[in-house]
Amino acid sequence: MKWTDAEDIGISLHEQFPDIDPLTVRFTDLRAKVLALPGFDDDAKASNEPKLEAIQMAWYEEWKDSQE
Repeated sequence: MKWTDAEDIGISLHEQFPDIDPLTVRFTDLRAKVLALPGFDDDAKASNEPKLEAIQMAWYEEWKDSQE
């Protein structure tokens, strides 16, 4: 996975952290969680706020659906 694979990353984050509300995660912590994901293979320096926001929103959609 790369930084641009927001949906795939969001699904993986939800699988790893199903009880965390993604909107409570700071971008610095989100970045660390993404870098630690199995299958993530991209340059750590390539992350930026818009990419992290897209990942957070994809994760939030997965989390929100599981709360219903």
